[in-house]
Amino acid sequence: MEYGEYKEMRDTLKERWKDLWTSRIDDKVRAEGVSSEDFPELFTDRGEIIFATRDYKPPAFNEILEKYFPQDVVDKLNPSPYTGGIRKFIKETISKNKVARRKNPLVEKKTKNKGLKKHGGQGWLHKELGLKK
Repeated sequence: MEYGEYKEMRDTLKERWKDLWTSRIDDKVRAEGVSSEDFPELFTDRGEIIFATRDYKPPAFNEILEKYFPQDVVDKLNPSPYTGGIRKFIKETISKNKVARRKNPLVEKKTKNKGLKKHGGQGWLHKELGLKK
């Protein structure tokens, strides 16, 4: 297969993936999302739980692609944001540079007055008034 054929098949799988999530039935009593029909190309049957609130791992599109295509093709068709890609490049290089340029290290920070100053560091009650008894 050529790369174009892989891409077409990925697009059809992605359309079916969107259909799966838009046509799901939400069970509000059990807090689950259930598939409303069979999706054999996505390895999902009717009535299978695809979304739940606690301790449930929903099906991942990348896992489905790994069943159809070799691993190197999957990495090219659907790159993981953790391993790399244009978003990671922008986040790590371009965005951080803008923040560094915006900050001006020459500007001094203004400190707030933290209350009344003590008299010579001796405290309020330890100040001698110079009175003799």
